[in-house]
Amino acid sequence: MDTIDPKFRLAVFSTKKYDIAHLQPELDRAKIPTTFLQTRLDDETVPLAEGYPAICIFVNDELSASGIELLAGKGLRFVLLRCAGFNNVDLTAAAKHGVRVARVPAYSPYAVAEFAVGLMLMLNRNLHKAYTRVRTGNFSLEGLTGFDMYRKRIGIVGTGKIGRLTGKICNGFGAEVVCYDPFPNVELAAEAGMTYVGLDELLASCDIVSLHCPLMPSTFHMINNESLEKMKNGVMIINTSRGGLIDTQALIKHLKTGKIGQVGMDVYENESGLYFEDTSDDVLQDDAFSRLLTFHNVCITGHQAFLTREALSNIAATTVQNILDLLEGKTPSSIVTAENP
Repeated sequence: MDTIDPKFRLAVFSTKKYDIAHLQPELDRAKIPTTFLQTRLDDETVPLAEGYPAICIFVNDELSASGIELLAGKGLRFVLLRCAGFNNVDLTAAAKHGVRVARVPAYSPYAVAEFAVGLMLMLNRNLHKAYTRVRTGNFSLEGLTGFDMYRKRIGIVGTGKIGRLTGKICNGFGAEVVCYDPFPNVELAAEAGMTYVGLDELLASCDIVSLHCPLMPSTFHMINNESLEKMKNGVMIINTSRGGLIDTQALIKHLKTGKIGQVGMDVYENESGLYFEDTSDDVLQDDAFSRLLTFHNVCITGHQAFLTREALSNIAATTVQNILDLLEGKTPSSIVTAENP
C-alpha cells in the first residue's frame, strides 16, 4: 500500500516496553500513525478509543457489545488482536456494526510449547524449590524426588500447532504421547508422534495432562470436579492456554486432597486486571489466587509463555500486515467472525 489515509490512526492498548520495541519499527515502515496506551481496554476505559478507526488489543483487554456499539458510532472499523485468542471480543456485536476483527493465530507455537514442557520439567524435578533452597544455604535433597519422563503417558488436549509441538517435544523424552481434539487431524498428530484417544481415556490414564485449547463456551471449565475425579492420583496438570479452561475452586479442592500431584499455570481464569502489572505493593484481593500460592506443588507464572523475541517480532509483523490488508479491502487469513472463529 503506497499511502495511508491521513485520517487513519491506530490506538494500541495494554502497551508494554517490549510491545513498543517490536511494534514501532513495523508501524514506522508502514507509516501508520499510532498512539500507544498503557491502559487496559474495558467498559470504563473504552472512551479512550473514541475516534480511532483501528484499535489493537491484547489478551486481557475486553471489548464488549456496548463498547463496540459506542466505538463503531465514533468511526471504529478494525480491531487487531495481537494474540491468538479472541474470547475477549464480542464477535456478534462486531459483525452487527461492521467492525472487522483480525488476530495473530501463529506468532510462535514453539515459544508456548517449549514453555509448557519447561513447566513440566521444573515441577517434576522440583527445580523451583531447589533454586530457592540453595540460595539460602539449604542443600538437602529431601522432598525433591521426581520421576523419569521416559515411558510416562502424557496427554495433549487440543492438537493445534502448539499442542502438536508440545507432543513432539515430549516424544523426545521417550514418553508415550496421546491426544484429544474434537476435530482430529490423524495425519498431523501422527507426524508429531501422537495417537488420538477419547477425552475420558486421556484423563484417566495420563501422568501429565497439558491443555492447548481456545477458550469458548464448550471448553469453559473443562477441567472441573468431574474431570479431575477421573484423573490418576498424582497427575500433573499444565495450562499455558487460557485460565478459564480450569475451574479454580475445583482445582483447589483436589489439591487439598492430594489427588493432584503438581500444577503448572501460566494463565489464571481471573487474571484480567492482575497479570502484566506490578502489584507487589498492593494487598492481593483474590482469595482463590492467594490460596493457590500456598501450595508447594503449584507453579504460577504471569502469562509469559508467548514472550520470546521471535514471537514478539511475528506478532508485530502480522498485526501490521493485517492492518494493511484491511485498509486495502482484503480479507486476512487471520480474520475472525462469530460464524468462523
